[in-house]
Amino acid sequence: MRYIIISITSGLLFGIMDGLIHANPLAQRFYRVYQPIARTSINIPVGIIIDLIYGFLITGVFLLLYSSLPGYTGFYKGISFALILWFFRVVMSAVSAWMMCVIPVGTLFYTLITGLAEMLILGILYGLNLKP
Repeated sequence: MRYIIISITSGLLFGIMDGLIHANPLAQRFYRVYQPIARTSINIPVGIIIDLIYGFLITGVFLLLYSSLPGYTGFYKGISFALILWFFRVVMSAVSAWMMCVIPVGTLFYTLITGLAEMLILGILYGLNLKP
């Protein structure tokens, strides 16, 4: 039952944080570079479903990796997991975008910093609330 609750919570947090990270005025200035290829509207119900699926999958991966994550407490294991997620989800995406497109450095740093904050919040949620 705890897995389901934390999965739904993290999926909702994904959606809320993504909205706050990408829809604020500062982000709009940074992401103006993507305007020629960005969607003009977002299908919110589909986005919520995708975020909930991410929540279940990432929560499950945390539980599978729990015993092999560095740290003695759930909190530190959550931080370790967050840093792993950040590297594979955010850093690799930002570096790929930088290599393929002309993206301002400020946009890349905004993406890296907000992505780190998002992953740390989720990692701490997992670490404090889940154990296999």
